[in-house]
Amino acid sequence: MSTLPVLPKTAGLEPDADTSAESTTVTAGDGQPSRWWLYVILTLVLLVVVAPFVWMVLGSFKTQGELLQSPPTWWPKAATFDNYTQLFTRLNFKQYFLNSTVVAVAVTAGNLLFCSMLGYALAMLEFRGKKALFLVVMATLMIPGVVTFVPLFVLVANIGLINSLPGLILPFLVAPFGVFLMRQFFLGLPRDLLDAGRVDGASELRIFARIFLPLAGPAVATLGILTFLGSWNNFLWPLVVAQQEDKYTLPVALALYSTGQNSIQYGLLLAGATIVVAPVVVLFLVFQRRFIEGIATTGIK
Repeated sequence: MSTLPVLPKTAGLEPDADTSAESTTVTAGDGQPSRWWLYVILTLVLLVVVAPFVWMVLGSFKTQGELLQSPPTWWPKAATFDNYTQLFTRLNFKQYFLNSTVVAVAVTAGNLLFCSMLGYALAMLEFRGKKALFLVVMATLMIPGVVTFVPLFVLVANIGLINSLPGLILPFLVAPFGVFLMRQFFLGLPRDLLDAGRVDGASELRIFARIFLPLAGPAVATLGILTFLGSWNNFLWPLVVAQQEDKYTLPVALALYSTGQNSIQYGLLLAGATIVVAPVVVLFLVFQRRFIEGIATTGIK
């Protein structure tokens, strides 16, 4: 039996350990400056975003004279709580805060319920006119709100809801964006869950409430935060519909009562803006993980 000759090892074919380590070091070194610059850019962007909010909070502790001086200052020279005192004593703050809370919570709850149901139907159920209904939703999403503002006001006036909380709530109980968001999320869930529920004899409503809705936590949190934020900060519609002081919401009350006879009371306005922003920030911090997860899983950029 003949044996194959053993070829000698070639030194040039084997990687040199020193060369390999050196190349790794160079690669790591080359990537480090780009990551450092990325951190610098992100920090600058963060400062640009956060700076107005910091100035708003610090400005709420300044006097009117200090707010109007030039050049402006960041830190208050003599911090004062007079702006917050006027906000809670001069204005009917409790009533305005209660109105804003009721309207925002009701609108958010309505969107979470109805948008979830309609999104589930458009994603999982088969019925006549499904595609046409989805096209209507998308067309409504593309129409600016200013276009429908006057017809919506006339409709609300004709049914006698002017100067009432239902007039502030009912027109916004369902939003086309919410329907689209929930539909996109439900499309990502397996249809086998629907078939399994039907095999077990569960009704469509039970399948939606017990199977699909618990899985839609990220999308529900995202929709809830966005809806609450939009309703809480809504200004134009409450300004037109709420025609008496006891129906004002916080943004309307602050805009009307911070404007004096000859000048704007910026300290009072900044203090009120701080109070208005606080619940939204707390809500976002509580549901931050769910919100980010919902944005990522529904494909919204």
